[in-house]
Amino acid sequence: MDPVQKIYRLLIFIIVGTILWRVFPFLAPIIGMLLFSFLFTTIFLQAADSLERYTRSRSLGVFIILSSVIALGIAFIGSFISNMGSQIKSFSQKIQRDDFSTSIENLSIGIKESLPNSISNMVPESEKIITIAKNSMLEVFQSVLSLLSSAGSFFFVSFMVLIFTIILLIEYHDFKRSLVRFIPNKYLEVGLRMIYNIEQQISKYLRGQILAASSVAILSIIGLFILNQLGANITLIVFIGIIAGLANLIPMVGPFIGMIPAILIALMNNIGNDAALSHQILGTIPSPFYILDVILMFIIVQQIDNNFITPMVVGESVGLHPMAVMLVLLIGGTLIGPLGMLFAIPAAGVLKVVIGEIVFVTKNSHLL
Repeated sequence: MDPVQKIYRLLIFIIVGTILWRVFPFLAPIIGMLLFSFLFTTIFLQAADSLERYTRSRSLGVFIILSSVIALGIAFIGSFISNMGSQIKSFSQKIQRDDFSTSIENLSIGIKESLPNSISNMVPESEKIITIAKNSMLEVFQSVLSLLSSAGSFFFVSFMVLIFTIILLIEYHDFKRSLVRFIPNKYLEVGLRMIYNIEQQISKYLRGQILAASSVAILSIIGLFILNQLGANITLIVFIGIIAGLANLIPMVGPFIGMIPAILIALMNNIGNDAALSHQILGTIPSPFYILDVILMFIIVQQIDNNFITPMVVGESVGLHPMAVMLVLLIGGTLIGPLGMLFAIPAAGVLKVVIGEIVFVTKNSHLL
């Protein structure tokens, strides 16, 4: 190749790369929407294909699937908000009663008595605890209001993801055929096989993630139910379990998100209960209001998920060794954060397929 042409191509590459680098921050939200739309498309694709065979209309099948999912989502969110609102209202009324101050004072005395003298002096007086509790509730309410105020952008993003998902589900096979037309005839078989393997990798990974999230949700619900049998008095256990399962899709961060509602509800329901205040794990470790019990239960659930469910289900779904899964999660989290961890494993699965096909083509290029 002429050196001038090499320099020309290098300059073009640098210019295009610089433009993409500058434009990427503006395109990142759209790329994120498209990625989520593609993931949802992969989840619902088989159902859409099956319904198309029965209804003879792909658009009708897509409408039935997505409308059912949206209806279930709205019902769940509406029921959760309603029940959580009742929980907060009940706790707010408890704060206003005179016996709340007595309960907080008993809490302060109980904590001081259960701690060594060198540490008990650091526990605030009951008046300070009351002030902290009320201020904490105000902060919680303000956080909820700020979340509601930012709901507009969330609904806009959700609406755009829904539109992209509908388009992809309806036009998926046409889009796939259009993509195949760009593959040279010489590599047509390899290209078709690569597309098929990528689809299978992502589909298996998503099914594995859904199975792992469902397992965490079920284990959390069972654990909370057992704690209730021991007197923990935790309400909304089904909602908390589902939130824990959904949050588990974000590795490392998710488990803490699922734990927080259970701890808050345990505090709300048990303040003023002397038996809950003096509760001990196995009769030896003080666990006021069953807080340590809740934390221990979620730690056990996460250990079961991290050491057994996720490595086997998710790792096998993309054909990666459990150690490779952990490394990929760490790399994704370091580079992009929680979203990077969410997309790291499917990206690694796709990369594995592409590298495998490149190696196959390289070894058998004489046959092409």
